[in-house]
Amino acid sequence: MNNEKEDLNIEAPEEDVDLGPFESGFNMKCVVAALFIGFIMVPGTIYLSLISGAGIGGAASWVTVILFVEIAKRSFITMRKQEIFIISGMASSLLTAGAVMGASGLVISGGIFGSQIWDQYFRQSTYAQAFGLRDTIPNWVAPPAGSEALLKRTFFHRDWIIPLAVLLIHQILYRLNSTGLGYTLFRITSDIEKLPFPLARVGSEGVLALAETSGKREGWRWRIFSIGSMIGIVFGFFRIGIPTFTGLFMSKPLMLIPIPWVDWTAKLGTFLPASMFGFVTDLGTVLAGFVIPFWVVSGTFIGAILSNLVINPICYHKGIIHNWRPGMTVIPTSITTGLDLWLSITIGIGIVVGLIGVWKVVTAFIQQRGQKRERVKLPEGRGDVPIWLMAGIWFLSTVGYVVLCHFLVPGFPIWLFCLFGFVLTPFLSYISARMFGITGSVTGITFPMVKEGTFILSGYRGVAIWFAPVPYFNHGAIAQSFKVMELTRTRFTSSYKSAVMSFPIMAFCSFLFWSLIWRMGPIPSAAYPFVHKMWPLYSISKALWATATVNEETSWILEAIKPGLIFIGALGGGIIYFLISLLHFPIGIFYGLIGGLAMPHSTIPLFVGAMFGRFYFSKRIGEKTWRSYTPILLAGYGCGVGLVGMAAIAIALIVKSVSPLIF
Repeated sequence: MNNEKEDLNIEAPEEDVDLGPFESGFNMKCVVAALFIGFIMVPGTIYLSLISGAGIGGAASWVTVILFVEIAKRSFITMRKQEIFIISGMASSLLTAGAVMGASGLVISGGIFGSQIWDQYFRQSTYAQAFGLRDTIPNWVAPPAGSEALLKRTFFHRDWIIPLAVLLIHQILYRLNSTGLGYTLFRITSDIEKLPFPLARVGSEGVLALAETSGKREGWRWRIFSIGSMIGIVFGFFRIGIPTFTGLFMSKPLMLIPIPWVDWTAKLGTFLPASMFGFVTDLGTVLAGFVIPFWVVSGTFIGAILSNLVINPICYHKGIIHNWRPGMTVIPTSITTGLDLWLSITIGIGIVVGLIGVWKVVTAFIQQRGQKRERVKLPEGRGDVPIWLMAGIWFLSTVGYVVLCHFLVPGFPIWLFCLFGFVLTPFLSYISARMFGITGSVTGITFPMVKEGTFILSGYRGVAIWFAPVPYFNHGAIAQSFKVMELTRTRFTSSYKSAVMSFPIMAFCSFLFWSLIWRMGPIPSAAYPFVHKMWPLYSISKALWATATVNEETSWILEAIKPGLIFIGALGGGIIYFLISLLHFPIGIFYGLIGGLAMPHSTIPLFVGAMFGRFYFSKRIGEKTWRSYTPILLAGYGCGVGLVGMAAIAIALIVKSVSPLIF
């Protein structure tokens, strides 16, 4: 475990010092901040996610907090660290909140209504029709193909009443579920088990630094952030601004920088069959290479090169990859190689990763078993509520999920809904919370394809279950967010109040701006390069999984899951982990190798950034200084790109709204 901590650049936390009393961070500043985020940030993050696949969630907290800090300075007001934590956390969580489209892996930023845009697209897509799903998808998912609501691209139609009601119920239940279980796990892991949560202190230091800035002491952080912002503005103008502006009066937008990538897969396939190669054109990926631990990036690069340029061609010649054809670009190549080989391999490796997480937790339990634990004494003024109350909120919200899912999919065994909600969710969440608490893990753990495998093996026949809000979650990260609140001396009740206040604002703004952008033109279309290329890939993945519970004889996904390859993946992953641990290599190489078993287009920019950071910048200005600069530089870049995105969407909305009046 020490090896892993060093690899992730985690320093052991110092002994707790008196950080002052707990105070509330919720006030009218938070209300104004929520309105700013909803009406200014949301349209920008929606537009950026459609154009380039990346929103401004990470930059949003910086932009919002810095704006409010600067206004407070000029009003001779100092913002407290509690206010900064609530506002920055609210900005980050609201703008990164979106929809995760199950097994397809698609994440849609810009609030909760992005999922409805995806659902209507998928139901109308040629892929849903080709796989025979278009007429079998329930109407509580999206209006049927041919509905007036879809033809006019509007949410203001009776066919949307039930889908939107299901969406809102799901979102409310999820927030209750995550908060209730997350707080319960925090009390167990932090107060009772006294786990250190190394990365929580890192997060709290960022808030404290912003609080110092509010005290009219502008230091190096502001200069680095400004440099990153200018880089983001210049690059964002060429990559996002020019295509947006030219797309307003040209049938095909002018792209000086290809979006989302440059792809050499088709040409490379002439002498390396089934291989994939190219690079994304987002400078932010290079800057991310500065921040991500070097050995993780190195492992990702090694995994991408070996899997795509060595293993894929060998498996093609051996007949294992048999659906690939010459001339395929990266998306069809990714689909064919995934079905023929990598889906099964990654399932096997994922099982090993999950077992490693469980093993670490069990080992930690054994080490702590003989230690004497002091009586738990809750800090005064922290805003704690009885643990049984929060556990009860989680329990009741899970009951609500079970009732909702049973109502939507009555043919699916109800005991499996209970298994997901009452057994698997708390089990995975607790293990992940302990990993956050012990190692500072940034992802927790997960077991791959548990939900999908359960659907397939349940005996259920139909497609509705693939769209139901099944209560299978991992809330381990919520425990760490409570720890950050504790370190910043923010009263827990502030977080609850801000969540209750901000949710209706965010829901309304998400509804408003998704409606406006959808009315401007179809989504996806050539006006939105990222989703125009990527949503078909996600659609095929979604359709393949959904057919697994329709007809076993014609299910491609069942044919793609090969027990032999799963065993090879698990055996290979276990051997690699054992060798890396035995040789005392950085354990980040192992997790990087796993991340490299996918489309390699982000790998080259990441690796370039990591190499420049480690062997040039860190040696030129000092490793410790460079580590301090890089997260702020990346956040500044995201801020600059986000500002360009917000300006672009503002101009596009104005032009699209005025043009019907002129012509």
